[in-house]
Amino acid sequence: MIKEIIMHTLFLGFIPFAAGFVTNCTAKTNKPMVECGKFVKIYDPSVGEKEQWYINDHCFIYGPGGKWNLFGITHKEPANPLDEKNFAHATAKKLFQNTWNKQPFALTVAEKPSWNEKHLWAPYVILHNGTYYMFYCAGGKDHTKYKIHLATSPDLKSWTRHSKNPMIVDGFDARDPFILRLDNKWIMYYTANRPAKKGNHVVIAVTSDDLINWKNPQVVFKHPIVGTFGGPTESPFVVARNGKYYLFVCTNNPYDNTAAYVSDNPFHWDIENKVGEFPAHAAEIIQDNNGKWFISRAGWGRGGVYLAPLIWNDEQLSKK
Repeated sequence: MIKEIIMHTLFLGFIPFAAGFVTNCTAKTNKPMVECGKFVKIYDPSVGEKEQWYINDHCFIYGPGGKWNLFGITHKEPANPLDEKNFAHATAKKLFQNTWNKQPFALTVAEKPSWNEKHLWAPYVILHNGTYYMFYCAGGKDHTKYKIHLATSPDLKSWTRHSKNPMIVDGFDARDPFILRLDNKWIMYYTANRPAKKGNHVVIAVTSDDLINWKNPQVVFKHPIVGTFGGPTESPFVVARNGKYYLFVCTNNPYDNTAAYVSDNPFHWDIENKVGEFPAHAAEIIQDNNGKWFISRAGWGRGGVYLAPLIWNDEQLSKK
């Protein structure tokens, strides 16, 4: 199974770079609505370890004590996705602090029958009413019925799994949750397949009033590629800006590639409306306390997490 995952990723264009790989990120479209500058390495999970480690899908949140917090998939090299059983945690006073301070694992897989977690993938953390909510993929034996779990924390240090887990059950390998607050609703976006086994790679959205009970699943983005592992709709991230909604997805073609699509509707994007393309795997979009935007990248064989300024050129869209 692990060999199949890695071979599939190789097919999609995974070409290892040196840990210090740095690039300028520029959209490949004729008139990019969003692009970015130079990537700078901010965190190396191998510091203090005897072996090289990687960070894959990850997230950022500003937390207690005026510190930025990073959470992410972590494992020693080489890539072994089905054995990723811990979430990395690192902190920093500034986003571009070099290097971020390594913390103990935030969460470790719970395999006992009551949780039956197989691995820990793709955490996403939000703050609501004084509580931090971490949504993540916990896996499962049946890849067409994968689980997304929730853990909560008062301080980003101690985490408690929610008694109503799983929050979502879907496939193939339903994973990479992202949460958006829109009006009086919460929207969770995640990558999956329709149909679940060897169907099109899609992004699914579900809604909730309380972050616990999720309903109304619907396909919001459909890619023509059909498959299972990997695929072109991983790591969905949505930015609401100037009346438009920007969907960022990791395409895996090549491995370091994220595409951005624009729409007037937070429940529908068309593949024809691509407005940016970036050399980044598992990218996250960050807005700091001063309103400045950034994009991250990480992944297998990449040596850690990198940040670059994100540049919006969407004024012409907002005027339409």
